[in-house]
Amino acid sequence: MSGEKADHNCESCIVAWKNFRNLTGDELKLVNESRYEATFKPGEIIIKQGSPAASAVFLASGLGKVYIEGLDSKNFILGFAMPSNLLLGPGVFVLRRHSYSVAALSIVHTCFINFDLIVQLIKQNPAFAMGMLEDISMKSYNVHRKLLSLTQKKMPGRIAEALLVFSDNVFKTDEFDMILSRQELGEMTSMAKESVVRILKELEGTGVIEAGYSKIKILDKDKLRLISERG
Repeated sequence: MSGEKADHNCESCIVAWKNFRNLTGDELKLVNESRYEATFKPGEIIIKQGSPAASAVFLASGLGKVYIEGLDSKNFILGFAMPSNLLLGPGVFVLRRHSYSVAALSIVHTCFINFDLIVQLIKQNPAFAMGMLEDISMKSYNVHRKLLSLTQKKMPGRIAEALLVFSDNVFKTDEFDMILSRQELGEMTSMAKESVVRILKELEGTGVIEAGYSKIKILDKDKLRLISERG
């Protein structure tokens, strides 16, 4: 990780978190003055689960995985941190500690913003507070949907859903680099690595995808969606 005091201005940032639009000019200036930029290489930890929440973290560019560290070094990938995301889970308002970890999957550029300033802005700016509530609520809603999917879908449906997340939400293309290892894809879909490998081969064998070690190409998206929906 490398870090330095930011020389840029929040007012001119083209990827700023949308809730910052609810701040006044003076409030945005306070955010700009309190933040520090840091760059992370692939594999580096951006946020460590259980660490003190001294800062909220804003992603300016790059991609990270958001995950919970479980027992016996078993992780559960909740989703992905992408540009314009503010990483600040609900746990920080209760325990002042991060409730999940975030690791860089590519070169990631971030801004660290003082957490106490975020709390101050929530207290004094109702529109900003509402935006924060909506952001946390949407993240919670997505986690609930994911948990429902994992408990009700069979393994092919889980893998199909994961591939659609990459295609529709992360890369927005039907051909993309598989930035997760097979082990990590298992952590995202709650299954063993061996099961992930087997199901990818089955999907490839039926002409739904091409599955190279580092690339995925979706050949029949309608069928992949059907597999995801039916589980």
